[in-house]
Amino acid sequence: MNNRRRFLAHTIIAAGGLFAGCSSLEARRSKPLFKISLAEWSLHKELFGNKISHMDFPSLSKNEFGIDAIELVNQFFKDKATDRAYLTEFKKRCDDLGVYINLIMIDGEGSLGDPTPAERTKAVENHYKWVDAAKFFGCRHLRVNADTKRAGSFEEQQNRAADGLARLSEYGAKQKINIIVENHGGLSSNGAWLAGVMKMVNKPNCGTLPDFGNFSDYDRYKGVEEMMPFAKAVSAKSNEFDAEGNETRTDYKRMLKIVLDANYHDYVGIEYEGSKLSERDGIKATKALLERVRFELSGI
Repeated sequence: MNNRRRFLAHTIIAAGGLFAGCSSLEARRSKPLFKISLAEWSLHKELFGNKISHMDFPSLSKNEFGIDAIELVNQFFKDKATDRAYLTEFKKRCDDLGVYINLIMIDGEGSLGDPTPAERTKAVENHYKWVDAAKFFGCRHLRVNADTKRAGSFEEQQNRAADGLARLSEYGAKQKINIIVENHGGLSSNGAWLAGVMKMVNKPNCGTLPDFGNFSDYDRYKGVEEMMPFAKAVSAKSNEFDAEGNETRTDYKRMLKIVLDANYHDYVGIEYEGSKLSERDGIKATKALLERVRFELSGI
């Protein structure tokens, strides 16, 4: 049996019964070590290929993957931020299924750390409609990027990012929405830089969304550890798996111990980006791995 077939067999066993005892044991805990959500980006190929629609996502998450918390991506309903009829229909589908919308990931609305003050202000204001949409959905978080266009020194880029984030966080606070920043390229993928930005903003509703995989040459374990004191959500990036079902680029057990050591017990979002497995198989493999590691770390 080749590695792919052995891995798929392992995943099927894990999903079907090997860890059935784990869930019953974890149910005895007063509180799970962490909860699992599903990022819409995990299905981006199907979405961009029009094989499924944004409206299909809540049902797929709940009925195919058994996940009742989701993370939306604005690219898949880009022109609907202020379309109340559309938002109402989407929310109704979630409510009918018992699916919770934890956050919306925002891209393409300008650079919050733009070197030009007018453009920075425009970017801040472009995000307002998404804060309002998040409030309507009952979300807690809006994920944004601390893009600075890589212009200026380390400290200058920190100052600009902090300025844009602080102003957006002030608007978010009015709606009781957290503004959270993902390590997503540029200096945002430097854990020390982003932690410094958070200290400069110093607002209770501004935090981070550590992604296991978006660190380029920066040490991913160090980066997550630096971001965790400010984390309000966590993204479990996955790409490839070995025959035993372990992610080949990230030691999930080591990484999730860092997460838990920061006293974080909220949602860890599945974000599959691989190509060797289909998107749906990759989601299932990531979920099985998270459940296994959660059980192993539970100490039961």
